[in-house]
Amino acid sequence: MPELKVEVIPEGTVIDHIPAGKWLKVIEILGLTKPNGGTLLIASNVPSKKLGRKDIVKVEGRYLSEEEVNKIALIAPDATVNIVRDYKIVEKFKVSIPDEIVGILTCPNPNCVSNHEYVRPRFKVESRDPLKLRCHYCERTIEGDEILGNL
Repeated sequence: MPELKVEVIPEGTVIDHIPAGKWLKVIEILGLTKPNGGTLLIASNVPSKKLGRKDIVKVEGRYLSEEEVNKIALIAPDATVNIVRDYKIVEKFKVSIPDEIVGILTCPNPNCVSNHEYVRPRFKVESRDPLKLRCHYCERTIEGDEILGNL
């Protein structure tokens, strides 16, 4: 079997176990769609024992905020985040969906108070598999592509 060769980054973040085809949404979440100086490495549709196929995103010189990790958890709940310093993984953790999601998504209900007042959108996690969220204000339930479209 041929060996997968992906360049090692000296400092930064590696996001692994992203479902195949979701890498673009990950780089959109991280605001990496325009060149910003650091190297961005993407491996797409890579064989995976756990997922069958997966994507990997490596971002040189950048570390993720808690909000960014929570956003990634919404589209890649099995993802792992590796922190790299001096070419070595110094920290590794699995993303997890918090019980409440605040300020990350917008409510798709045009009449929701969160779309008209100065309040941060809040969603309660009703189910993790499949992912279903309920708006704290209007109680609208969203799932699947509707979540992705409102990130």
